[in-house]
Parts: sequence; C-alpha cells; structure tokens
Amino acid sequence: MTQHPRPERIDLGPAVTRLPEEGADSRARALAAQGTAPVDVARQVPASSYAWAVLAEGALEQDAVTAYAFARTGYHRGLDALRRGGWRGVGAVPCDHEPNQGFLRALLALAQAAAAIGEDDEAQRCEQFLVDCGTDSAAVAALR
Repeated sequence: MTQHPRPERIDLGPAVTRLPEEGADSRARALAAQGTAPVDVARQVPASSYAWAVLAEGALEQDAVTAYAFARTGYHRGLDALRRGGWRGVGAVPCDHEPNQGFLRALLALAQAAAAIGEDDEAQRCEQFLVDCGTDSAAVAALR
C-alpha cells in the first residue's frame, strides 16, 4: 500500500474574533437608542462593555478618575465577552463589527483616562492593545 505524505499544515495565524450579534452590548445599544440615560443602561445591562464605555467617554472631560473606573469596568466586561467568544488573547478584534465596538471603545477610553491620571505605561499598553486588535485609536474614536 502506498503511503501518501500528509499535506503541509498552513498556519493562518490567530483567528479573528467577532462577538455575537445578540449579546449584552446589543441590549445596551437598544436601550440607549430608546433614550435611556447611560447610567441606567449600565445599571440594566452591567455586562455590557458598550454601556461602560459610553459612561467613560462622558466622564473623560470632567473627572479622569471616574472615567478610568468606568473604562476599566468596560474593558474587563469586554475581555470576558471576548473569551466567551473564543478569543485566546491574540488575534484581530475587528472594529467594523458592531458587537466588538463596546470593548474597543472601552479600551480607548481606558488609554485616554490612564494618560490623564499619569498612568503612562498603562496608556501605552492600551494603545498597543488596540494595534494588536487590528485597529487604531482614530478608527475607534470615530465610533463615538
């Protein structure tokens, strides 16, 4: 019997992660679209990184410490969702996929709030994380 060589395995790199269309962020977006105040959106859908990102963005001008706390919460809620979605710490998290946008906005707000309170190392790590996700600050900021 002739043995055929196994085909060479092609490594396509880390997988792209797209969060599910129906999740906490979609519920939060629906509430926001109905005119629900951002704090009430976060209260009703605390698992939404989008809700916390909106709160962080709103607080950036007035109170960087509060913005930092909101952004960090949104960042961690987003990491939880990404991990449930199959993300293993590397790979693209496309900005053009709406369910990913809450996490990316929270990450950008965290970078900005960290810079505002003098946490320069963390601000740089967050900026690099955006790049590692396959996006940049300008693309995420355009979502606001």
